[in-house]
Amino acid sequence: MRRRPRRSGFAIATALVLLAASTLVAVVAVQLIAGERPWVDYDAVASFAHGTRWDEAGTVLAGAAVALAGLILLAAAVLPGRPTVLPLAGDHPGMDSGASRRSLRSTLRGAASAVDGVRAAKLRLTARRAVAVVRTNRTNATGLDAAVAAAVTRRLDQITPARRPAVKVRVRSARGAR
Repeated sequence: MRRRPRRSGFAIATALVLLAASTLVAVVAVQLIAGERPWVDYDAVASFAHGTRWDEAGTVLAGAAVALAGLILLAAAVLPGRPTVLPLAGDHPGMDSGASRRSLRSTLRGAASAVDGVRAAKLRLTARRAVAVVRTNRTNATGLDAAVAAAVTRRLDQITPARRPAVKVRVRSARGAR
């Protein structure tokens, strides 16, 4: 089981722009049919469009902006996002299970924080690596990195992710970084 994030932000932005443009066109059309003065004068827009040349800087920049927006929307639709649910290795062949990236990160951070001597812990989780940065008040932090790595590894053994990240630990002591 591998769930990818929805690209709802891009979809909402595109839908709102299209809705605004469609609403403007519909209102202007109704105003023209009713014989009222429209919000946007068709003759002014048409004369501006007919007077604009393709090689003018404004036209080229507007075309480039529209093309860039189209490429961004196309890339957002085609490229997969970071998985929000990571698959777990299961003992049962017919069952799929997974853990959210956020819960896995907080569980591993909790395991690092539970080690004696750790004042605070931050954990960054990527596809291949779990990097724990721990802070300690000890002036001699010898062996603390190995203890934190062992605690995080034990927790990973309990969770059994399908793709196991490598564990890396950085210790920041009261006397500076190590």
